[in-house]
Amino acid sequence: MSDFPNPGAPTAPEQTSAATSTSGPVADDVVRAVVREVPDRVSTDGLEEKFDERWAAERTFAFDRSATREQVYSIDTPPPTVSGSLHVGHVFSYTHTDVVARFQRMRGKEVFYPMGWDDNGLPTERRVQNYYGVRCDPSLPYDPDFVPPHQGTEGKKVKPGDQVPISRRNFIELCEELTADDERQFEELWRRLGLSVDWSQTYQTIDATSRAASQRAFLRNLQRGEAYQAEAPGLWDVTFQTAVAQAELEAREYPGHYHRVAFHRAGDGATGEPVYIETTRPELVPSVVALIAHPDDERYQHLFGTTVTSPLFGVEVPVLAHHAAAMDKGAGIAMCCTFGDLTDVQWWRELQLPTRSVIGRDGRLTRETPEWIAGGPGADLYAEGLAGKTAFSARTAVVDALRESGDLDGEPSPTQRMTNFYEKGDKPLEIVTSRQWYIRNGGRAWEQRDLKAELLARGKELDFHPDFMRVRYENWVNGLNGDWLISRQRFFGVAVPVWYGLDEHGEVDYDRLITPSEAELPVDPTSQAPAGYTEDQRGEPGGFVGDNDVMDTWATSSLSPLIVSGWERDADLFDRVYPMDLRPQGQDIIRTWLFSSVVRSHLECGVLPWKNAAISGWILDPDRKKMSKSKGNVVTPMDLLTEHGSDAVRYWAAAARLGTDAAFEVGQMKIGRRLAIKVLNASKFALTFGVDPESGAGEIVLDPAAVTVDLDRAMLAGLADVVDQATAALESYDHTRALEITESYFWAFCDDYLELVKDRAYGAGSEAAEVSAATLSARTALAIALDAMLRLLAPFIPFATEEVWSWWRTGSVHRAPWPTAQPLRDASADVDPTGLTAAGHALAALRKLKSAAKVSMKTPVLSGTVAVPAHLLPGVESAMVDLRGAGRVTGPLELVEATDGQGDPDVQGGIVVVEHELGEPPAKKPRG
Repeated sequence: MSDFPNPGAPTAPEQTSAATSTSGPVADDVVRAVVREVPDRVSTDGLEEKFDERWAAERTFAFDRSATREQVYSIDTPPPTVSGSLHVGHVFSYTHTDVVARFQRMRGKEVFYPMGWDDNGLPTERRVQNYYGVRCDPSLPYDPDFVPPHQGTEGKKVKPGDQVPISRRNFIELCEELTADDERQFEELWRRLGLSVDWSQTYQTIDATSRAASQRAFLRNLQRGEAYQAEAPGLWDVTFQTAVAQAELEAREYPGHYHRVAFHRAGDGATGEPVYIETTRPELVPSVVALIAHPDDERYQHLFGTTVTSPLFGVEVPVLAHHAAAMDKGAGIAMCCTFGDLTDVQWWRELQLPTRSVIGRDGRLTRETPEWIAGGPGADLYAEGLAGKTAFSARTAVVDALRESGDLDGEPSPTQRMTNFYEKGDKPLEIVTSRQWYIRNGGRAWEQRDLKAELLARGKELDFHPDFMRVRYENWVNGLNGDWLISRQRFFGVAVPVWYGLDEHGEVDYDRLITPSEAELPVDPTSQAPAGYTEDQRGEPGGFVGDNDVMDTWATSSLSPLIVSGWERDADLFDRVYPMDLRPQGQDIIRTWLFSSVVRSHLECGVLPWKNAAISGWILDPDRKKMSKSKGNVVTPMDLLTEHGSDAVRYWAAAARLGTDAAFEVGQMKIGRRLAIKVLNASKFALTFGVDPESGAGEIVLDPAAVTVDLDRAMLAGLADVVDQATAALESYDHTRALEITESYFWAFCDDYLELVKDRAYGAGSEAAEVSAATLSARTALAIALDAMLRLLAPFIPFATEEVWSWWRTGSVHRAPWPTAQPLRDASADVDPTGLTAAGHALAALRKLKSAAKVSMKTPVLSGTVAVPAHLLPGVESAMVDLRGAGRVTGPLELVEATDGQGDPDVQGGIVVVEHELGEPPAKKPRG
């Protein structure tokens, strides 16, 4: 049996290709395809709703739990952030994933393709604040009858200071209410796009299952010594009042000024020249703990080991050497303050310097005069001019005082400096000391193991698509300078599942951790008492307090492959789908989602979470800037899908390679729509010959023995090559190449083959009751080609291909087997595929002749001589019958071998009509 599917049989996921028996190109029997219905007029309109309903009703994409791990292809689908709306970048990247899913399903894999919603975290909180005009105040009691003061656009008009304060529980209820509505809209859009997701496999990063998984992983990290708590300097966003991890940083240019400030030599009557430093943050002079220069800097060798006093405050600090000092930056010597930037933290830690912090969590200088300043020359300045001021206001006050004291050398000079911001924040980050939770990720030395080396080795195991994205992972791991800070001072998130015991004085004993059992999860320490305690012991001496922090959203999202796979709750599912096959994601979150997922799976399971990582590029606006909601240059995807059709938008997305940024181009979508419509029209023509006008049904014979015309065989031979090439491309995650190859051949098929065989397929010149072998050959070849090309195009334009499939097949094209090349080669009998190309070029030459004469393409050619390059001559000769019919040649048509210099550069192949005689154009039919 050959590999042509039996069109009359139901197509099931496990069904292999039913086919015709062949001996070489000759069939022993005939398979018949029943054509049920071909509409009079074809259209792409309404296909999305039609097939979304059908796929849901027939559970077309439902995952079969009986499949073994070897039969499964599992995808760790990115859970989009539920914070308002999806944008066209989501449509772009999720289409890439869906192409993979549909291809693997047609290859016989049982595809596990779930969908999640990332609803916890800061984006959701901000959306709730802006939507309802509220803010969370954990000190307030719960109000069961609370009604939000605003809705939608009204809430956005409320200034932050005027937002209504509500309890944490009320706030979380609003978060849950709004995200549920957003998720319904997201699912509607995904269905419209045609994502072949199993909608029974969904999750939320804040639901009970995800909270339990996240807390379970944390407790196991804690038990193994991978999670720890420390009071240390860390990045802090003063607007959102939360700690920020290294992975959430965004370096941005920020305007500032360089100030040249004098420090004075201490001892010996303070003689000698001042030591000048250059700083953009003079407000940190009160917190200076040392001056630091590079050990090889000759300018400061004589100062190492001595001390200087700070201007204004007279605090004595050492001059020290450290390799991280930049000799070519500013004066080459810098003040180390606790803390101005991450280099200060490095110096503080490695040189064991004291802590003299002056900026608090609110971004203001401490209201109490620091002990190292109290009683000194600058005590009054601090108390009266700096205490409680913002960093910006304090900077102005310090500069004025330096100018007055004579310690400011010249006026400040403007500069643009790179400063760390929280990726969602609007103000530069500060570094403050606070107690936070961390997970080891190789950022700091760990006695028991070299975790950084282990994670680099995991990166080498992972197949990146494209491979050059691997270096981003490696650069991130190599550049880590601290462990993963996972605690956040927010409200809507997964609670850190610990309590702390209180001593007899009611003081928190952080070393006395109280943790729940895994069976109790999920827990909320702020509203639940730990086992062995009662709620009335909360905050009382000898009692307990709950940890108020929640975990970073990545601490839960990093577990997405474990959560969707049923980790510790569904062992049967876990064994069938984990480790997963694919992680698709954006390039900008390699350092966050991809890396953190590798960390969690490595620590918990000792394996990579998936085998492949498919990395999408960005969508660029017409100005070649990345599209993002924060920049206000995004496009609403539902409008695009409605205007152009989902197949058209998917075509545009699939035309971009993984890892490559792509421009937003409506023109590409129009090309995609044209392709979808052409698939419908070309299919209608190919199926026309099997329709019985009286009964509404008919038969198309799929019999390779009937393929006796070399042009038909050449077309099938070329299609066999396309199948091989497209399959290889998709296997290597190059969906763009697969689309290019398939689309190119499809248009050649329509423009050349269909036009060439049209007369023969209709049986021109035969009696109505007769079907010649040549006519049967054309119809057979059309049916075989249509069957294969529909399946090749199905992952890219699923709605148009499913529509055609429904005209003459049962089941879904997306559950049909992927085409293979061998049966096409069998039917082609090894004919040279370039024969179709040659015949197409010859037809183009005849058409050009008529265009130049400005006559109808139906104008007869009474005679002609065509010069053909030698390598194309056999192909044109073999297609003469069809060429004469398509070119309306009624008299003699002579083919001659083209001589040197002879040919038409405007016609592919260089074929040229050197002599011709045209007849009269056909009379136009009268209108009406």
